[in-house]
Amino acid sequence: MKQLENRVAIITGSTKGIGRAIAHAFVKEGAKVVITSSRQANVDASLREFPDGSAWGHVCDVSSYEAVEELVQASVKRFGAIDCFVNNAGISDPFTSVCDSDPEAWSRVIDINLKGTYHGSRAAARYFLSSGRAGKIINTAGSGTDKGSNTPFISAYGSTKSAIARFTFAMAEEYKKTPLSIMLLHPGLVRTEINHPEEATPELQKQLKTFNVILDIFAQSPDLAARYAVKMASSWSDGKTGQYLSALDGKRKKMMLLSYPFRKLTGSIDRTIY
Repeated sequence: MKQLENRVAIITGSTKGIGRAIAHAFVKEGAKVVITSSRQANVDASLREFPDGSAWGHVCDVSSYEAVEELVQASVKRFGAIDCFVNNAGISDPFTSVCDSDPEAWSRVIDINLKGTYHGSRAAARYFLSSGRAGKIINTAGSGTDKGSNTPFISAYGSTKSAIARFTFAMAEEYKKTPLSIMLLHPGLVRTEINHPEEATPELQKQLKTFNVILDIFAQSPDLAARYAVKMASSWSDGKTGQYLSALDGKRKKMMLLSYPFRKLTGSIDRTIY
């Protein structure tokens, strides 16, 4: 039997990048998934990648609680129930210093990443608790989550990821006496549109050489993070909460650092943008 047989999962921001990889991994393990994006065109294009009946799409701006509540209700109406909610939707601020940043753009990152995670967690938890389901909530960590992970020039993004970690563990503590499993997943460093903007800011242009070396050393495909997400959504987390899994923990960082010269020499560095 597949790990997620007959389960239904909502994955926000799942038409591209890490969310897309998680959605495909869930379907491969037998789940039905709800694909979301703030753009209808992205949802429509993404749905064509999945077998008939395995995925359904819904447009949702996660910065609006009403929109996320509607997403949950529409998904339940479509599939009869949901079992897992993955808060994956996220954006980053332009690579720039705090003094040069645009306050509106900085705040938008907070609205999508942090408030979006709160909205998804609240709406999902209220549904799970009212329906008596042992639901899974998986929030997404990132650069800024772990101790010593400073995020110069992307201060909004780093601040949200740090805050999401604190929020996740606080919520897990609040609901530890319920059947809810509230968890945090660090997908590691993945080449996505977030770290490959169409136009590099002047600050990014100055830092580009160093930035590209960091990507070459530590960037990996989102498949490992997707496998961890499957594990968290499976029976593995039954009766557990406050779990943290990282696709780029200390051991893996060391392995990737040590293998970098060999990968560079053999031309085997994966520079795919997911």
